[in-house]
Amino acid sequence: MSQSILLIGSNGQVGKELQQILPSYYGDIISVARPTVDLAQPDTLRNVIRSKQPQIIINAAAYTAVDKAESEPELATAINATAPLILAQESQKLGAFLIHISTDYVFDGNGCSPYQETDATNPLSVYGKTKLAGEEAIRQTCTHHLILRTAWVYGTFGKSNFVKTMLRLGAERQELRVVADQIGSPTWAQDIAAVIAQMIPQLTPEISGIYHYTNSGVASWYDFAVAIFEEAQQLGFPLKVERIVPITTAEYPTPARRPAYSILACGKISAILGTYPSHWRQRLGQMLTDLKIEHGA
Repeated sequence: MSQSILLIGSNGQVGKELQQILPSYYGDIISVARPTVDLAQPDTLRNVIRSKQPQIIINAAAYTAVDKAESEPELATAINATAPLILAQESQKLGAFLIHISTDYVFDGNGCSPYQETDATNPLSVYGKTKLAGEEAIRQTCTHHLILRTAWVYGTFGKSNFVKTMLRLGAERQELRVVADQIGSPTWAQDIAAVIAQMIPQLTPEISGIYHYTNSGVASWYDFAVAIFEEAQQLGFPLKVERIVPITTAEYPTPARRPAYSILACGKISAILGTYPSHWRQRLGQMLTDLKIEHGA
């Protein structure tokens, strides 16, 4: 049975991947992004949902400028908290299923074992707090929802992510200093999109709730950077970088505090899909190969 799917935020890293993956599973989908829909302008959201009447709404849009959010809390709140509430309200009226992407930054990073979906949240930053507020609005308002927390997202699309930043800086500088005491799981946007596509047939009232999904394996930002340059060098990316120096968070102060440990346990979603996420290093290599071939990087 065909599903009417509305994708919001189709120009982002995950949104672009969803635009490519979903039609092969489900045929035509309705994709919208700014300026058609502006998450900071509630009426644009309401209008598109009421005019399209979708059965499934996927929100791949967010305010993700973690440091900038500290000085723009109102805008971050509008996009990350108020907009999800509106999506939840409209989904509930339609009886639609709402899929929403959230973040590891809802946790404080003081843990030492992978975070379960049921673990207590305690965000450290405006970004994390607004994303948590969006989660709570959805849970309290929309009966049929799937909140997918992920982490350390990078992709071939989008102007800036850690991989693209490293490639740019690595082409300009001989030495880079990279934080080595924050630990996470780098996750390819294409894999997030694929998991969402695979979850759509599973959407029943019983499946509603919060799920964690990242690529498997663990890395610091320093480890991630080293891997990026090792893979990129093999693929022939233009690089000047010769030294990558590990530093502490204290040596690289930022406006927003970040969790030191943000590994997410992915057992819940893996049990439903029957597969465990691929290792981040293997997926990084594939992403860089795609970037080199498809985007002329």
